[in-house]
Amino acid sequence: MKRRQFNRQLAGLMTAAAGVPLLSQCGRNNPASRSPILQKISSAEGLLELSLTAKAQTQAVARKSLALLAYNNQVPGPILEARAGDMVRLTLVNELDNPTNLHYHGLHISPEVDNVFREVAAGDRYTYEFQIPENHPAVTGWYHPHYHLRVAEQVFDGLAGPLIVRGALDEIPGIRQAEEALLVLKDFEPKLQGNFQTLSPLAKRWGREGSLITANAQQNSMVSIPQNGLLRLRLINASASRIYQLQLPEHPWFLMATDRGAIAEPTELETLTLSPGERAELLIPGSREPGNYEILSLPYDRGLSEMIEGMGKTVEQMPGIVRSEKRAIATLQYQPSERTAQLQLPKQLIPVEPLPEADISREFILNHGNDSSAGVTGFIINNQSFVMDRVNTRVRLNQVEDWHIINKASIDHPFHLHTNRFQVIKRNGQPEPFRAWKDTVAIGGYETVTIRVKFEDFVGRTVYHCHILDHEDQGMMGIVEIEA
Repeated sequence: MKRRQFNRQLAGLMTAAAGVPLLSQCGRNNPASRSPILQKISSAEGLLELSLTAKAQTQAVARKSLALLAYNNQVPGPILEARAGDMVRLTLVNELDNPTNLHYHGLHISPEVDNVFREVAAGDRYTYEFQIPENHPAVTGWYHPHYHLRVAEQVFDGLAGPLIVRGALDEIPGIRQAEEALLVLKDFEPKLQGNFQTLSPLAKRWGREGSLITANAQQNSMVSIPQNGLLRLRLINASASRIYQLQLPEHPWFLMATDRGAIAEPTELETLTLSPGERAELLIPGSREPGNYEILSLPYDRGLSEMIEGMGKTVEQMPGIVRSEKRAIATLQYQPSERTAQLQLPKQLIPVEPLPEADISREFILNHGNDSSAGVTGFIINNQSFVMDRVNTRVRLNQVEDWHIINKASIDHPFHLHTNRFQVIKRNGQPEPFRAWKDTVAIGGYETVTIRVKFEDFVGRTVYHCHILDHEDQGMMGIVEIEA
């Protein structure tokens, strides 16, 4: 397919998964310095079993010592890898000072298990036990806290880790021959360390961002790519608010999968936009002259740049508010290979069957405002802010629905639906250029997006929300009850 711009119109079409990453720390003048490989815990004999401890501790991030929150003493948390059909038995041990829980972002499992209303109190533990469905697609998901009112701070402070499900996509010969790497994109704010500065109220209002941008807790990580080979690069945006617009200048890369699985065929990109919670898998052929190729994070305006620029130097005294700047987020480094001919991209991946026409249509208006029934909030969906026991939307099992999501605000509000995947049908009235499975879709200021979803397999209460996590904590979330 022809090279195309993958901008806001396509910002919803991303995913990631993970393997053993070949990553390293890049010094400013020494891009080949190495860093430890991320720990990976894989299922064995059909069972993925582990204990995951959430704890406050000092972590080395980009050669800086930061007071953060970590899973099993590392940021990001360990890579968890299983196959469709495997059992998962995961005990969350809470050694934080506040309640927490886990959300399995990207997994199609019962909301009784992936239960965002569950509280794991400080000093307590809880064991999640479930089976990944036999027909679950190969995806890259991730795990992170989802305890209401503390989601943004716990994710921003480091609690996030990759969760990979392998399946049919991994068995395609061209994919099986590719090397794999994983980048967890995350920002941190050193100004909040040691000198008792606190998060700016405006940062909480708009969505906090950090001035230290990392991939796997390193600045400008090195990713090895074999000469004449293929690299399967999995990306996760685990930031609380930051939106990444990525570019690989003078080098081809091809989208191969989005949040909930493969697309039909590799599609060449110019830029790739990932809003919080989105993931993407890319195929990168080692077809260029050997050398180093930077993956750039380009400036992105999520509707705040004019306000931030108007503050001048005041911004420097407001932790959590930063100017958007161009920087290298990682560097591809060619490595010698025995291959004398270029390993070819697979021509076909996994077909994405269109969902049937919707049985019902609904409208969801995202906006700023207060809901008196919810107390002081600031963000609303259909004039309501989140209330713990209030069901906002009732749907039927196996029903197909079109959701028209209208952003009436001037700033971005990426939309995430738990439990079920969806297809983006239209953006601002125009059809999407190709089909893909999603669970998070970027929605820019004043944009309208139509998604089509079939509520499959599971009944119960789950949620939809803005994935700017401060906005979620301040009320931009609703409960959907799936009824038999």
